[in-house]
Parts: sequence; structure tokens; C-alpha cells
Amino acid sequence: MVWHHLAEVDTEGHEVVHFDFRKATGLVAVPLLGSALAIGAAALPAHAQTWNDTSLQAYSLTQPSSSTTSGALVNGVASGSGQGSTLSFTAPSGEAFASASFKSATINDTLSTSASHLVLTSLGTATGTGTLTFTITRSGVTCTAAETVNVSQSNGTLSQSSASSVPGETVAVSVFNNNTTGAVQFTGTVSGQSCSVTFSESNLPSGLVSGNPLVPGSAAPGFYTGVGYTATDPLGSTFSGTFSLHVYASQVTPPPPTGNYGDEVNPYGNGFDVYQQHQYAGAIIAGWTATQADPATHFIRNNGTHSGAYQYEYAPTGTATGLCVSDPGGGWASDPLPNGLILANCNTGPWQQFVPQSNGSLKDVATGLVVSPDGTGAQLRGTAAPVPWGGSHYTWTDYANLPG
Repeated sequence: MVWHHLAEVDTEGHEVVHFDFRKATGLVAVPLLGSALAIGAAALPAHAQTWNDTSLQAYSLTQPSSSTTSGALVNGVASGSGQGSTLSFTAPSGEAFASASFKSATINDTLSTSASHLVLTSLGTATGTGTLTFTITRSGVTCTAAETVNVSQSNGTLSQSSASSVPGETVAVSVFNNNTTGAVQFTGTVSGQSCSVTFSESNLPSGLVSGNPLVPGSAAPGFYTGVGYTATDPLGSTFSGTFSLHVYASQVTPPPPTGNYGDEVNPYGNGFDVYQQHQYAGAIIAGWTATQADPATHFIRNNGTHSGAYQYEYAPTGTATGLCVSDPGGGWASDPLPNGLILANCNTGPWQQFVPQSNGSLKDVATGLVVSPDGTGAQLRGTAAPVPWGGSHYTWTDYANLPG
């Protein structure tokens, strides 16, 4: 087997040799790791992912019911009493009455019509009921909205006996999955009409925006049920249903953040390093050359919960893992040193809080010990005082300033 070593120089100019276990071949890493190999691939902590949707597929579409609401509902205004009283209807702005009729078996009234007004006038003093039916159009729109109003007359005085309502209008909805664009396209036809309807969606997974077509976004891949849609005709009547959605997506590696993304590096170029990129609680933090190319030396520096302290979260290629550098003071089977540094699930405790000192060292809040190396490839540990050869002096180095 081949043993590599790193020569460092102490304060008196003497060479200090530290074996480099990490570059040694064969099984030389076993003594360094102790029982770390027994842990295996522990469950990884959850962390945020960024997704790029490649395709959406809609299925299990339900047709809307015939009950609707309408923005075109018009109600009458009564005026006068007895014979000659009136019930007047005014078309909303931008809309017009296209047709109207009044039917009653018990009262004899007259209906005058224009594009903007309908006026029903009582011709006698009889008492009875009737039904007024009319349609409304909107400028530039080909379809119409039909409404009915129940009318009552008492001793010649007219009134509207119930709110205006929409007859049993339905919309037939279909959906098309575009395999070329990955989008979902909705279409709908109003019963007995030639006008088109617009669509919106609700209860969408995060990362998708309502629209027609519904286009791929940044939603996590998976199956989503109970997604809602609403079809709206040009005059405001709405029809609702549901569908299921299958999202296909690929993971996106975000660009490295700037500022507090990098590593703590000592004068010999060695920084915090997650041994062999082991991404689990208990993984060893070793001293190793910090570079842009080595994701094991990438960390996010968070502000600590203790005054002046920092917390270091492992972030290979810029993705936070939820694992932070810790000096737990022993007690971990994977930790061969009593005060060795390891990864632990990020929390607000003092074991993960490191305060920069005036001499360049980093002191752990819980143990009061400073972070010290024992040569390239060896586990970092807490010591009562900085090592005399200067390896305990750490400087935060942003990712952009790490060597390639």
C-alpha cells in the first residue's frame, strides 16, 4: 500500500508530518473511521429540491353540473302602485337585451322592449303571477345569456317575486394532453350556443400557475388528485369540475449561492470536508483541500443563535442538506475522537455554534474548545488551545474565491 503525507511547518520551522489517510490506497481509511462504516447509508435528511417540469398529463376529468352562477343576472325595479305600475329592467353596461317575452294565465300586462331597457306595465287591477324571460348579449360576444324572473301582481301593483335565475344551462368540457409541449389544454361548449368559454384551475401543486393551457412549471413530480377547474362563459356564467394531474419533472441543480457559501480554510488551504461526501448524521468532518470542484468542502455559513456565532451547513454544489458541523463532545459510534467534529441534524443547540476568535481560531460554544486539524485527511477535533503550527487559524472563504 502507498502512504501519502503532508509536511507542515511549526512555529520554529520544524517539519511536522501528518499521514494522509484519505489518499492512501487499500484499507488504510478504516483505522481513521473506526466504526463509521457500520452506520451504512443512514436515512438522509429532507432538503429542498428544485424541479423543472417536462410534461403534464390530465385524467379522470369530471363534467360540471348544470347549476351555475352568472355575472349577467338582472333584477327589476318596481315603480308605482295599482293599474299602471311598472317593473323595469336595465341591461348592464356593455350588454343589451336581445329578446324578451312575458307569459301569464291570470294577469294581462304589456311589455315594452329596447336594447337597454325592458318595462312591464300593469293594465288593470287584477292579482296574479307571470314569468318574464329574456336573453342578454355582450358587445363582441356571439353567445347569449338567458334569464327568467318570476313576477307577481297584487291589485294591479307589480313586483318581482323571486331573484332572477339562469335556466338549466350546461357546458361540455374536454381536455387535451399535448405531448409536444407537455401542456394541458381545456375546451368547452355551452349547450345550445356557439360561444367559447375560458378556464382557470385551483388546488394546483406548488410550482404551477393557473391558465389555459396549463403549462409545465416547477412542481414536484407525482400524482395530484382533486385539482379543480372552472369554466366561465363570456357573460359570466361559471361551471366547475375536477381532474387529476400527473406531473413529470427532472431535478434542477441550482447555481451556487454567493456570500455565505464556501468554506473555512486554514493557511495550508485545508478546510472543513465531509469525509467521502457521506451525507448522514455522524459523518466525519476532516481537514482537506477546499476547492470549487470538491462538493465535500462546500458549506453554507448561517448566523448562529448565540452572539457572534456561526453555524456551518453542509451544502454540496449549493444544495442545503439540513446537516451541520457539530462537536458533540463524544457519544457517537462513528466518532473516533472524544471531541471530533461530525455532521449532525441542524438545530439551535450550542454544539453547532462556532465563534471566530481574535487569533483566527473557531471556538465551539458548548465545549469551549477550538477547531484544530491533525493533517490532511484526518478528522478535525476540539482542542483546548490552537495547534502551535498555525493550522487552527481559519478564514471564511467564499466559493468564488476557492481554487478551481
